[in-house]
Amino acid sequence: MANEAPVTTKYDPGVLWDGQISDSIDLVGDMEPISSLEGEYASDEIFHQKVQDLSRKYKSMRRTRPDGNCFFRGFSYAYLEYLLKNKEEYKRFHELASKSKDDLVTMGFPKFTVEDFHDTFMEVVKKVGESPDNFSQRELHDLFNQQSYSDYVVVYLRLITSGQLQRDSEFYQNFIDGKRTVLEFCHQEVEPMYKESDHIHIIALSTALNVGIRVRYMDRGESSEVIAHDFPEGSTCAVHLLYRPGHYDILYP
Repeated sequence: MANEAPVTTKYDPGVLWDGQISDSIDLVGDMEPISSLEGEYASDEIFHQKVQDLSRKYKSMRRTRPDGNCFFRGFSYAYLEYLLKNKEEYKRFHELASKSKDDLVTMGFPKFTVEDFHDTFMEVVKKVGESPDNFSQRELHDLFNQQSYSDYVVVYLRLITSGQLQRDSEFYQNFIDGKRTVLEFCHQEVEPMYKESDHIHIIALSTALNVGIRVRYMDRGESSEVIAHDFPEGSTCAVHLLYRPGHYDILYP
């Protein structure tokens, strides 16, 4: 693995990111057309066909910083953006988020640590519930590009995911390779920042929050279509994400 990633403002499928990410890459980017992906795959026919398919299914996208936190950051931004226009769903989520701190502390998570991250998480959630005159989509975008807020949201979602995995450890143990326990997996692959996410993270978070997530997989499979996986299967999806090897961006139908 390379020791240093080149300075770029785009995701490069040929680069393995190792944590040294340029400050020139926004934590969450501006909205852009799906066609902006075409230049990245001009000489790759398989991916080019998949970009064409994606453009028939989605209008636009937002890029996230490829730092290992892209799933949690992309999910949280997309879902909170969705809540700006869905006040009934916001009420449900606000109640769940408010109670989540006590649930985690009851499970044995350190109270001081959980409270610190929960306070900032709820500060962001409460802003989303304000009137559009007080808190707009643009202000959400600005907030998510302030690392102090953005990273606290990511950390808290990692804790919620860890809590869900431990709560249903017997079920999730089946998804973990090797001899690691669910608790060991959580300490090593879920709770630390910059650790990449896989199916097990998505399943646990969507279950914990009761939020449907659709992930479109753009890989080297022979199909010219960008295959969709819904978490949980059969759900109505509030969040749409694009997965390319090692990275998640936000999609807009």
